[in-house]
Amino acid sequence: MIRRNFIRHSILTSIGVNVLVAEACKSPDTPKPKPKEENFILEEITLDDLQKQMAAGQITSEKITQLYLDRINQIDKNGYQLNAVIELNPDAIQIAKALDEERKAGKIRGPLHGVPILIKDNINTADKMMTTAGALAMVGNIAQQDAFIVSQLRQSGAVLLGKTNLSEWANFRSTRSSSGWSSRGGQTKNPYVLDHSPCGSSSGTGSAVAANLCAIGIGTETDGSIACPASINGLVGIKPTVGLWSRTGIIPISFTQDTAGPMTRTVKDAAILLGALCGTDPNDSKSAESKGKSISDYTKHLAMATLQGKRLGVDKSLLKKHEAIDKILSQTIDLMKSKGATIIEVDFMGLNSKVNAPEFTVLKYEFKDGLNKYLANSHHSMKSLDDIIKFNNENKEKAMPFFQQELLEQCAVLGDLKTKEYKLALKNSHEKAKADIDGLLKKDKLDALIGPASGASWCIDKVNGDHFTGYGAYGIAAVAGYPSITVPLGYVHELPVGLSFIGTAYDEENLIGIAYAYEQLTKVRKAPKYIPSI
Repeated sequence: MIRRNFIRHSILTSIGVNVLVAEACKSPDTPKPKPKEENFILEEITLDDLQKQMAAGQITSEKITQLYLDRINQIDKNGYQLNAVIELNPDAIQIAKALDEERKAGKIRGPLHGVPILIKDNINTADKMMTTAGALAMVGNIAQQDAFIVSQLRQSGAVLLGKTNLSEWANFRSTRSSSGWSSRGGQTKNPYVLDHSPCGSSSGTGSAVAANLCAIGIGTETDGSIACPASINGLVGIKPTVGLWSRTGIIPISFTQDTAGPMTRTVKDAAILLGALCGTDPNDSKSAESKGKSISDYTKHLAMATLQGKRLGVDKSLLKKHEAIDKILSQTIDLMKSKGATIIEVDFMGLNSKVNAPEFTVLKYEFKDGLNKYLANSHHSMKSLDDIIKFNNENKEKAMPFFQQELLEQCAVLGDLKTKEYKLALKNSHEKAKADIDGLLKKDKLDALIGPASGASWCIDKVNGDHFTGYGAYGIAAVAGYPSITVPLGYVHELPVGLSFIGTAYDEENLIGIAYAYEQLTKVRKAPKYIPSI
């Protein structure tokens, strides 16, 4: 989740503060950049290309896995010190070797067979890796059972390469946290401009996929944690309808809004990963609701994808926020119109602002409830939110060197999910957001809502925290539990910005088609240059 200081965010947005992006960061710990490794043979490679090369015997999963492990060592741990990967899987090579043997025997599990993937460090893996949400308090937490989606990954033949750093507790610890910083993993950097934020909370996944440290990645989102890092790292990110992917075995914030989702370099790769991990989980009631509403292949109609006849609603307030983004968005709208799309000006950001406060109340209640349940069922020494707070207080120098844990403390004193305050907040946020989106789509006969997912990235500031720049078109979809897809829109001083497409519940196939047609029309994505500062 993108941690929200609702009062500060509202004030900054109302006065149009967007200039922070252009200031030099002057970060004292930005390393002197080293020359980028030339001719990395997997640079920007797609899933289709990987499968073609493995099928032709040109490369093996073992070789691919080793190439990515070497690149992580060169780019992430040394070189540019991205701090994107928090832990590597010591069994990755053995898994790849076993999958190569299966391929030789004629067994191909699907489009992910032999493909290395990085996942966020709040997703349980029952192996030799920890699951910590980036928190020192959770070091040593070895899950006894895979998260449901990790089981799906293994069954699909993916190679679990390792876990990525994140904003600690998925950015739900402090009102002035720095995206991509965790007490366990340190500060993740943006591979485009190293002293700028990678956004969060899926910061490590965003940075790693952008820097070609893996073929594909998985993040999680409560409100913006896939969309924003996808936008700011020049990626495609899909936040599915809540329940399309199971949440069992994922350290939670909100039962109402949490979901994991794909983070990739192309829409097709994201669609492949999305379909591979769908499946009804009896241990997640939201997942049970998705029965019969998901499909195993979200790519089957991509060849016919078009913008012709599509009606897209863009929020008027997003058209006049930053001159550089205004220009990119205007050009993009004109281009989509030239291909047959109809653009209608609507107001969904105004609706979004009305659900912010009750949403925050819902998240605080659900975080306490969900985390306590997760910890109680773990084999770790931390058994409750109170234990986490106590650990942090007893280890302040290491656990809280830059910002505190006021959100954890606010959650700890709340009641259970039967309180009137919680129930009213749920109605005024989640239920209202669903009605608002469906109402807009129906009123103007829209196929999707669109708008910039973020402004350009800001300077990393571990003391004062993040400096969000007043976009966040994805927000109302997150509150509703509805899907959003973010695709590269353009660049501001070498810093990526993405465009979000929003729809109604279980509308992923439609949104993927629109996003794919847009992507093929614009082809904006480019690999990062590891610029030290701007």
